[in-house]
Parts: sequence; C-alpha cells; structure tokens
Amino acid sequence: MSSKKTLRTRKTPLVYVLILNWNGRTVTIDCVESVLKSNYPNFRILVIDNGSTDGSPQAFRKEFGSNIEIIENKKNLGYAGGFNVGLKYAFDERNSDYCIVMNNDTVIDPAAISEFVRVAESGRKIGFVTGKVYYYDRQNILQTVGKKEHPVRWSGGHIGNGEEDMGQYDEVCERYFADDICTLVSSRLYKDTGGYDTTFFLQSEEYDWQARSKRSGYKIMYTPLAKVWHKESMTLGKDSALKAYYDARNPMLVVLLHRTKRYFRRYFWYHLRRDLCRSSLIYLKRGRVSVVIAKWQGLISGLCWGMRSKRLKIRHFI
Repeated sequence: MSSKKTLRTRKTPLVYVLILNWNGRTVTIDCVESVLKSNYPNFRILVIDNGSTDGSPQAFRKEFGSNIEIIENKKNLGYAGGFNVGLKYAFDERNSDYCIVMNNDTVIDPAAISEFVRVAESGRKIGFVTGKVYYYDRQNILQTVGKKEHPVRWSGGHIGNGEEDMGQYDEVCERYFADDICTLVSSRLYKDTGGYDTTFFLQSEEYDWQARSKRSGYKIMYTPLAKVWHKESMTLGKDSALKAYYDARNPMLVVLLHRTKRYFRRYFWYHLRRDLCRSSLIYLKRGRVSVVIAKWQGLISGLCWGMRSKRLKIRHFI
C-alpha cells in the first residue's frame, strides 16, 4: 500500500515545511524545488527570511508565486528566533498538525514528508522525527542518523557519520538526541514546550529544545525512509569564527540549564581541555587566529550569562 493511501485512511494531517533563509537565495531555491516534488497530499511551504539583503524574498516570489508563503523579518533574528516566527505562524495561526524545520542548504526526497508523518502518527508522545541525512556531494555517504549519548558531553557524536549507507541503519527507532537539519515537530510538543529558546541564537538550539522535551516525556524518533541531502554550513561556513563562538558557548549553556552541578563541573573541565585548549592549538597552527579568539570569547560569554542569570555557583567548578 502506498504512503498516500495509508495516510488517507483518516484526516490527512496538515504539515508546514519551514525553511529559514538569510542571504541564501540560490540554495533556498534548490531546497524549495525539492520540497515541491513531495508526494505528501497536504503540505505548505513557508520561507522565513531573516532580514536578507540579497533580494531573496523578491526572487522567491518571482520563482514560486503562490506555491509558497513568505514571512520577512526586518532583521536577522538568528536560527532560533527566525524559526520561532515560523513555528508560531504555522501552529498558532494556521493550526498545522506538524512542522518540518529544514535547513535551506538541503534537498529532500519526495517520500520524506509522508514517512515523517507516518512515524509521528504512531504515538502521542513522539515530539520529533528525524531522518537519514547524507552529504550532498557524496550521495550515499551518511552525515547523521541521529546522535548518541556521551558520558561527559551529554550530546554525543553523529551516528553513522562518514559511513557508506549499506542498510545498517534501516530500522525505525528512538534516538537520544538528533540534529535538526530536517526534523518534524508535533503541534502537541510545541504547545507544551514553546519552541526554541532564543538565548542560543545559533547552534545547540535544538539540543536545548530536545532536552526540555525529553524531560516532559517526549520521544525523538528516527526513520530511515525520510531521506535528506545536506550541503552543510552554506550560511555560516564550517570553520567560521561565528560558528566557533557559539559552539564554545551554547553546548555549555545546555548542560548548565539541564544537568546537575556535579555533571556541569565534569563537563566544564573536559570542555575547557578538549574543546577549547586542544582545538585552539590546532587552529593556531593553521593561522586561524580569529577562530581561536572567537572560541574563547564564546566561553567567556557563556560564563557571564550564567553569572548574570544567577545559575552559575562556585559549586559548578570545584
């Protein structure tokens, strides 16, 4: 039985596909074109433009017309703030049953939306559904199929990263954490947890949201039948100073917000030694001084936030 016939045995849930754009006109057009080929019978595409200066909104209207909806933010609200605008619109104003949060530098398989919904509909406490993400330039090489738990970092590395897809991850299952490169979110979860925390702006915003959701009893599911190809860090750049800043700051804040003082203490010294000192030496050897400075600025910013919010105590360190 086809996906479409199965889903039509009851009212077909409405799905809004949310794509965040910031001066990424070309890659966003590719992304939208791939979504428009989806076989799911009840979806809308919403592009949230984060204050672009490259004429993106005008280009999207010319290219797609009424096939998409567009929200134009007056300024760059960051990843978390930008997507929150779209989530509020889709869930609160359009009564969508699900949203798919999708990076603009991705291309999605036509069957993916149907498969996301199929898994989401199988349980009331399924909050997120992630899929099989490949590298765009290496079509059968996996980037991620979810994340495992790490004994110190808490959120561990990507499962399957760099592996050729030989069917080794072909079972629907629960994951501990997942990247939100392309992830379905349920309306029930959104109403209970309120979306992304804008404290994070960029990086680890999904980590925090998933941590809050797990605490409320929601599950993160993985389906191998929802496939996505990711061009990877087209907006920020893989080794940009901006990304380095938030990578040093935000995972630390997630641990501070959701784990015990004892856990944070172990995490912090590990983070300082492994993620800051060691990686700084590597970047200095490459002549990437700006990246090193950004990493340490990110760490200091996170510690200052913890002190201002009165969440950091001396017991977090000794």
